[in-house]
This record gives sequence, C-alpha cells and structure tokens, in this order.
Amino acid sequence: MNSIHILLVEDEAPKRIHIERFLKTLSSGVTITVAQSVNSALDALEKQLPDLLLLDMSLPTFDVGERESGGRPQGFGGIEILRHMTMTEINCPTVVITGYEAFLREAGKTVDLSQLRAELEKEFPQCLKGVLHYNSTYDEWKTELGKALAGFSIHAEIGK
Repeated sequence: MNSIHILLVEDEAPKRIHIERFLKTLSSGVTITVAQSVNSALDALEKQLPDLLLLDMSLPTFDVGERESGGRPQGFGGIEILRHMTMTEINCPTVVITGYEAFLREAGKTVDLSQLRAELEKEFPQCLKGVLHYNSTYDEWKTELGKALAGFSIHAEIGK
C-alpha cells in the first residue's frame, strides 16, 4: 500500500493524541503532520498538500506556547481554513472532526452539528468528505472516520 499523508489540525492535546493513535493503528503507511492553529494549518498547506485534511472547527489564530496565548480564539477557525483553501484553489479532501455538538454564532444564535454539516456541504462541496462529532467516551467517531478513510484504502480496526 502507498503511504498517505494526513494533516491533522487540532489544538487540544488529548483529542489530537487520541486521533493520532487511532490513525496509526490503521496503517503503517500513514504519515501525520500536526498543526495547532489557523495560521500553522495555512502554513502547512502551503508547504505540502496532504492527501487528507482532518480539521477541527474551533481553533486559536496562532499556536499556543509558553509566551503565546494563541491570539483570538475562533469558534469557526476551520471554516476560515476551508475558505482560504477555496480562495487559493487548494483542493484537498477534508473531514471536519469537532468535539462540539453546537456552535454559538454572532448575535447569540446557535447552530447545531447537522446544520453546520449542511452549510459546509453546500459551501465546500469540492473538498468536504465528512463532518463528525468526536467524543472520547464512544467509538462512533472512529467508525465514521474509518468510513471516510476507506476511500484511501485504509480500513479501521475498531476496538483496538
């Protein structure tokens, strides 16, 4: 099997580690690059186009570090990345993996995950391959991610 390069954009360490562990159980041919903010994701996309983008929705503007707070938190930072990809004609299969079931918009309006999925599918049909809810307590996200990866000849071994 050929190697697959995945860009994982996730700022929360426990979630990122859990997803990385799962991906590594699928195949030894998986190479994972990690970005932890909107800016580091855009930099990574410009350096090398991955075969697959796994994208969190809520991200800081910059990587959080000892001397950096991450800048403005962006509840829809993932959409900013997708819009940049569209604007610069970067076409990369993308799966959104979010830990939230609902998001707060300006003016206090809430959008649930199914509404967000419909909006993303409409705005980004060229690259969006799935939107799934991550919950470390359940394996459903693994099943859904495994389905999305099946097109890359990577098959999940759920339960490991």
